[in-house]
Order: sequence, then C-alpha cells, then structure tokens
Amino acid sequence: MADQVFLYALSTCPWCRKAKQWFTDMNVPFEFVDVDKLKRREQSEIAEKVFELSGGRRYPVAVINGEVVAGYNPERYLQLLNSVG
Repeated sequence: MADQVFLYALSTCPWCRKAKQWFTDMNVPFEFVDVDKLKRREQSEIAEKVFELSGGRRYPVAVINGEVVAGYNPERYLQLLNSVG
C-alpha cells in the first residue's frame, strides 16, 4: 500500500521548505498546499483545519497515513511511512 502524505505549509517558512525537500530527497510522493498562497476565504478555511489537526498555528503540518505531525520532524516521518519499516 502506498503512503499517503499531505503537507500543509507556508511559502515563506524555512522549516516548510525543509520538509518539502526531505520528502523529495527520500523519494516519497506527497501533495502539499502553501496556505499563504490561497485566496483569503480558502486560506481561512485551511488555516482552521490546520489548527484543528495540530492544535496550533505552526507549520509545517504533515498528515502521513492519517497521522498528524506538527513541525519539521524527519524521525517521526520515517516512523509513519509504510515503505520504511
């Protein structure tokens, strides 16, 4: 079964860029959204979803196979990926 990875990020966030690069370097397919690049209404809706998922407003927030990881945490990413472990 393929891993499902979705990343909520900000285009200006260095930790978000690191997370995107980590998934790319590890050859893990992922989808992402830069929340700050969305239209205002959609941005508010997605930001609220991120808050509900993570309990805060910090980025990046990765959802890996249904599990939420708030912040840049490669060790946790590895634990949650089916293909590694």
